[in-house]
Amino acid sequence: MTNIDSIRRREGFAFLAAFAACIPAANWLIQNAGTFCVPNGPCLIPVAPGLTAPSGVLMVGVALVLRDLVQRRLGVIWSMLAIVIGAGLSAFFAPPALVTASLAAFLLSELADLAVFTPLQKRGLVLAAVASSLVGLAIDSIVFLGLAFGSLDYLGGQVVGKAWMVLLAIPVLRWLRERDAERGLLPA
Repeated sequence: MTNIDSIRRREGFAFLAAFAACIPAANWLIQNAGTFCVPNGPCLIPVAPGLTAPSGVLMVGVALVLRDLVQRRLGVIWSMLAIVIGAGLSAFFAPPALVTASLAAFLLSELADLAVFTPLQKRGLVLAAVASSLVGLAIDSIVFLGLAFGSLDYLGGQVVGKAWMVLLAIPVLRWLRERDAERGLLPA
């Protein structure tokens, strides 16, 4: 194994661990942290003036980008495994109804993210990650809110909150792309 391969694998497994932790963290946040917690509902945070979302929204936005980085470093098989690991871990951090909603939303959104990212990554990391994350965050928001709360009341907040996290990831993605080019760490 070359030094470049070793770096790719180490970074890939770091991205994998962070990705797998995002969904349990999101489920914990939804139940425990926010500026206001709805009785028998989610804890909410403001994501824009007059717009709130369940607090786990921040971790889901990060997860969408991290899944792309797992795929870029370790490949599609590891990316699929990461989706299954993240979904399975959520069972330890949330009640069954929330786990079911989270699992369905997570699997569908991450598979859509994978389907968009895979062909686009050849055209650029930032483009692929942003486009695939936008598709994934819309699907995740609709499926999760519909199943978890039987309502799309927080849809606007969900989409905006996740989009903020994707936008905040762009400078990191650019830095990774530039560093990868300098070090010869081309996409898998």
